[in-house]
Amino acid sequence: MTLENQVALVTGATRGIGRAIAKMFLQNKCSVVLCGREPRAVDQAVRELAAETGGKVAGKAADVRNYDQVRALFEFADSIGPLDVLVNNAGVGAFAPASQLSVEDWLRVIETNLNGAFFCAREALQRFTSETARGGYIVNISSLAGKNPFAGGAAYNASKFGMNGFSEATMLDERYRGVRVSYIMPGSVATEFGGPASGHSDDWKIQAEDIAEIVQMLIRMPKRTLISRVEVRPSQPKR
Repeated sequence: MTLENQVALVTGATRGIGRAIAKMFLQNKCSVVLCGREPRAVDQAVRELAAETGGKVAGKAADVRNYDQVRALFEFADSIGPLDVLVNNAGVGAFAPASQLSVEDWLRVIETNLNGAFFCAREALQRFTSETARGGYIVNISSLAGKNPFAGGAAYNASKFGMNGFSEATMLDERYRGVRVSYIMPGSVATEFGGPASGHSDDWKIQAEDIAEIVQMLIRMPKRTLISRVEVRPSQPKR
């Protein structure tokens, strides 16, 4: 399948994995709608990506925890063209034992990582499965933390285990309506998500562009074929 002339919406796309995915779509001559929580960061990302790629890119600030804001985001995307691809990438982390985790941090992680993915998928599916629609593709960016629990990961593990289950159930629900659903489970990625750099090289880590390459591969597969889950690890992690 070609990506050219498709319309893609990428959440959490002002930096890191989301931005690399948005750039990949633009380099493939897609139209891209990106979002982030901060209007200034969204505007900056739109300007920079347009300058880097010469592609058609637009953005709108939205907190994916808020369904009204998600609806407004998708209505904005409708003005660009019929949606073909949704990439649910927006995510946050809070790491502490359950006994020490605040209610606010628990809700922030679950509402962003899981509720946000559902809100966006719900809006996308309404467009992908309408009488005039041609189907579509949902790619959810999960994590190896969605199958490998770790100490201090109560909230983050729960959100990613939930995303994996949500992705698989949605795939089964929608596969006969022209919608493909995949989820990607990266290990250590060299982005700001993991906190400030320690001064050591991150060369051993997965790069954001590597995840973008996987998204491209998934969508390019013939429609008859679905790669539903991808696990990604550094080839040579630190010992």
